[in-house]
Amino acid sequence: MTGRTLVVLRHAKAVHIPGLADRERPLTERGRRDAHRVGETLAGLGLRPDLVLCSPSTRTRETAELALPGADVVFEPGIYQAYPDELLTLIRRSDPEVRTLVLVGHNPGVHELVQGLTDEEDDPGFPPGAFAVIEADGEWAELDGGRGTVRWSPKEV
Repeated sequence: MTGRTLVVLRHAKAVHIPGLADRERPLTERGRRDAHRVGETLAGLGLRPDLVLCSPSTRTRETAELALPGADVVFEPGIYQAYPDELLTLIRRSDPEVRTLVLVGHNPGVHELVQGLTDEEDDPGFPPGAFAVIEADGEWAELDGGRGTVRWSPKEV
């Protein structure tokens, strides 16, 4: 068995501008600060991604750029408005060489994904800029519900 680390990150706080397409909503100033803080926190935990799977929306792109500068980012259109099972399928397709994977996406999909992958009984919610670090044994292709252990959760955001 080999260990894998999955970081599930919800985009930071985005603006609401009437008439602006949802995919084009940028981060607020607070969102930009929060994204930087997420990056500092992940670095402090010693988590450096081998790969980042990111929704192509403006707010997720900005979150990834600010939180994970210099990371190898792949923009996956399927993450936008994805259900948890669709997100899990993307994760399972990850290269076995990837040890630490970050998924940057949207609620409710990312929140429900974390709930499904772990056996957490408390639900702290998953506000903008929240993330969960999930440790799992085995290969990405074997990742399944209820088998992960949350090492750091949004409750502490």
